[in-house]
Amino acid sequence: MGSGEKALISLGRYLYRGVIREQDILACANGRVSFRYRHAKTGKSEKRSLTGVDFRWRILQYVLPKGFRRARHFGLLPLLLTFDPNRFKPPRKERPPMLCSCCGAEMAIVRTRIRAMSSAVVAVVPRIGVAL
Repeated sequence: MGSGEKALISLGRYLYRGVIREQDILACANGRVSFRYRHAKTGKSEKRSLTGVDFRWRILQYVLPKGFRRARHFGLLPLLLTFDPNRFKPPRKERPPMLCSCCGAEMAIVRTRIRAMSSAVVAVVPRIGVAL
């Protein structure tokens, strides 16, 4: 069956930079993977050994969802959180209130109706065989 060392090396090659480099995988023996990493807070290089399952789980945390590409899309997504679509809308024009021609009171719009065609678009078609 093999030790899986070749698979581990090829996995390291195909992963994006920043997860773990091939040189940082120190050993793969007895179901454990030893690797070197740089501590985020101290900046010092440290060594660690994990089971193969735990190591693989940590590596797969960096695999992107289907259809995503590193930095290209993840760099754009945070911008959506700050995007305000109302910023680009023109301000609404205030219309004067519609007044009733009889009493002069302000009218309220109860219902609107969209006309199918305007009178300028409707062509006059002569009716054939219809008595007027």
